[in-house]
Order: sequence, then C-alpha cells, then structure tokens
Amino acid sequence: MSDSTTTTARPPLAERVLQGDPRAIARAISLIEDEAPEGADLVRRIFANTGRAYLVGVTGAPGAGKSTLVDRLIAELRGRGQTIGIVAVDPTSPFSGGAILGDRVRMQAHVADDGVFIRSMATRGHLGGLARATGEAALVLDAAGKDVVVIETVGVGQDEVDIVRTADVSIVTLVPGTGDEVQALKAGIMEIADIFVVNKADREGADRTVASIEALLSLESFGGGRWRPPIVKTEATAGKGVTELADAIERFRAHMAPVQGERRRARAEWRVRELLAHRFVQHVHDRVLSAGEFERYLDRIAARDTDPYTVVDDILGRSIRV
Repeated sequence: MSDSTTTTARPPLAERVLQGDPRAIARAISLIEDEAPEGADLVRRIFANTGRAYLVGVTGAPGAGKSTLVDRLIAELRGRGQTIGIVAVDPTSPFSGGAILGDRVRMQAHVADDGVFIRSMATRGHLGGLARATGEAALVLDAAGKDVVVIETVGVGQDEVDIVRTADVSIVTLVPGTGDEVQALKAGIMEIADIFVVNKADREGADRTVASIEALLSLESFGGGRWRPPIVKTEATAGKGVTELADAIERFRAHMAPVQGERRRARAEWRVRELLAHRFVQHVHDRVLSAGEFERYLDRIAARDTDPYTVVDDILGRSIRV
C-alpha cells in the first residue's frame, strides 16, 4: 500500500512575514539583529511592501516611565482599532549580550493580543538610544501589516537623538523633580520633540516643568504653518492623559502629511549613509587589512610614529584598489 500523503513546502520567510506570521516576524528580526546575510536579503524582499505603518518614537531619560506610557498608549490605539508593533530598546546585558529587560517583562497585558507584536532589542553598544537594527525591525513590522509601530528608546541623554531619524513622530518624555526644568533649557534631545509629555504629572513640580518647556518654545517662531510641539501631561500608571497623547499624535500626523515624503526621504538619506559607512568598515576589516594590522596601526599612532589622518588615507587608498 503506497503512501499517498503529500507534503506542502513551507512558504519562504519573507512571504510568511507579509502574511503577519508572528514566528516569521520574530525570526526575521533576529536575522537582521544578528547582521546575517539572510537578514539583508529579507529586507530586499519585503521593502516594496513597507511605508504604510506610522512610526511613533518615545524617548526620554531613564526613569521617565516610558514603558508604562507605551503600555497605556498601546491600549488606547488598540481601542481605536489599530494593530501595533513595538520595538523596545534595552541596555545590553554584560553577560549574555542580550537585552537586560525582556519583552515579556514589560507590557504583559498585551502578550496574548494577536493585534500586538512586542520585541525587545539590545543596544549592543550602539549609541543614540537605539540598536543598530531598530529601523529594519520596524520595516519588518511595517511589512507584516502593523498600522502603528512604536519604538521605545533606551533611557537617553541630551545628545542621543537617533529616534528623530527613525520615527515619523518623536515624543520626548520628561518627569518633574528630576532636573528636567534645567534640561528643558539646553540643546540636544529637547530639540527633537514633536510632542512633549510630562509624565508622573501628579508629582510636585509638574507645572514648573511645563512652564520651563513653554519658555523654551517661546524662544522660537512657529509661523508659516510650522508645528508647535504641544505639551501633554500624563499619569501613565493611572492612564490619565493617554487619550490626549493619542489625539496629539493624530493631529501631528495630519499636519505633517503634506511633507511626509520629504521627511522619509531625509531619513532614507541618513540610513543609506550610515549603512554605507558600516559596510565600508566591514570591507576594510574583511578584505583590506591583514590579521592584527589595524592594531599595529594603532600602536604606531600611540607611539607618534604616524597620525590618524595618514593611517586613514593609507587604508582608503588600499580599499579603492581592492
């Protein structure tokens, strides 16, 4: 008796991502995060199906309550019928190399929701508040059909502003009583905000923080149709102010719709330049320099036998020939 059972070939990973398969999404992000060649090939295959999701960046200092705020924002957006992808960037564990906080530690209420996909990513030493692969992870979630992708940065300082080059809207979260009144008057992270959130607004000093941000905004002119960042007071643990925050995101999206293409083009330019620089360094390491040669260059610089500019010119000249 012959076995007439037929086996069906499994669809390619890219196809399963486009179908919204959670396991495929997780596998795809892992390939990209590990900088595997298959990850780059996957991005090529899905890229034409991206550009539909709206990317919401949430940043701010450590302890600002970003995770709780994102958790409440997810619930609000789900209530409005939107599907959500979350990329939560965490510090890198010095032991495992992975994210210190996992995606199952935070946002527990949404784990069983088919309309929500949560992924934690370790920075792996990458500066700027994001992991190197954050943008590509957002692309995977976009291709998988998520309406909104929320990117929560690791707790950042004033100069770690990569989120503005990745998200469609940047939300800067501040907390009263932690020096944010002073920080509001300084350059850096404060300049990237499309929306300010003063979280834990039940604390003493919340109104003072709002006034400090208002003073900062008053130094600029917002004529000619320019967007003036609103200040939203929230108490994320109680869910207060989250509806107003979601409304502010929608207003910003509508306001910026005429120039959305320009913003995304600018982000594409930055990403291509970053990727080109990263690939060039890889090329130098893999195909130009011999084993230990880079270290010998550094030894010569430290001994003042040569200088960094001469070394770079030498490596660049050799790279062009290779």
